Amino acid sequence: MLGIANPRSRVLVTGGAGFIGTVTCRRLLDAGHDVTIVDNGAEPRHDQARATLTETDRITTDLLTTDLLTTDLVDLLDGFGYIVHLAGRPGVQTSWGAGFAEHLSVNTLLTQRLLEAALVTQPRRIVLASSSSVYGDIADGAANEDDALRPLSPYGVTKAAVESLMGAYVARGVDAVALRFFTVYGRGQRPDMALHRIIDAALGGPVFGIRGSGHQARDFTHVDDAAAAIEAALFAPVSAGTVYNVGSGRPVSLRTLIDTVEDHLGRPVPLAPLEAVSGDPGRTAANITKARRLLAWSPAVTLAAGVADQIAHQREHALSAPAGSFSRGQAQPQHTGALA
Repeated sequence: MLGIANPRSRVLVTGGAGFIGTVTCRRLLDAGHDVTIVDNGAEPRHDQARATLTETDRITTDLLTTDLLTTDLVDLLDGFGYIVHLAGRPGVQTSWGAGFAEHLSVNTLLTQRLLEAALVTQPRRIVLASSSSVYGDIADGAANEDDALRPLSPYGVTKAAVESLMGAYVARGVDAVALRFFTVYGRGQRPDMALHRIIDAALGGPVFGIRGSGHQARDFTHVDDAAAAIEAALFAPVSAGTVYNVGSGRPVSLRTLIDTVEDHLGRPVPLAPLEAVSGDPGRTAANITKARRLLAWSPAVTLAAGVADQIAHQREHALSAPAGSFSRGQAQPQHTGALA
């Protein structure tokens, strides 16, 4: 079954009140689709989603609060032709030790429950969120989708398991594809991510703890490009079970990222040296030829424009925050922040 869209389709987005989810839902709504968001009930995220996903006469949005690990997913998925599954537990460092249980449950078990329900409801297409973390360290060149998977963290293992589950359920008739996202950034990025913390430091927040040499490199993907890739994968006439890299194809070092923020703001980013941590690859890089060819998708946002977008968003929210709470939830330098 091919995921070719009707002019107006019913789309269910799990984790739709989150970072990538909110932008994706806005894009789908602007295209004229009916979107239902299901999220875990974190109220600030829901408030932001309600403000962003404003209803108009031609589109409708529902925002449901439920625990996807316990709710009846057959009942939830029934009637939806298209599913975007973004709900999950992000974070490399939080997946070590006792944290693995939550990652295994929210990433792997939850995806298995959703795919099991899809056996019954048979949606036209499911798009699953995977991660560049499945590759591990990409020492040189760029990762291809058929490369061996060598995750360096328990988080990466859970995402590799998600892809394996997809293959098993595709063999039983579920139409699903997976997107391996490479370091998504932009407005609304999680506060524990490196760029968010770099910008906060430059704007007067906590000093940025730079781990290791700063020469570690990431393939950064703007959230608008990530949302465009999701829309393309949702409706493109491509084979079930296919996996696509979603990145910029241009790795950037942490030092270069810091320089970009400093150039935009015209001020230095205060830094504090920290030791490197386990699980973070030295380099990630995406070969995006497959997505360009089969999804007719290409990244459109430059790093400079994307950083400016995120700076503007964080400035706005810093100005609107109560006095004394510059960045609620902000990771302090001694904490383990996320780069990937």
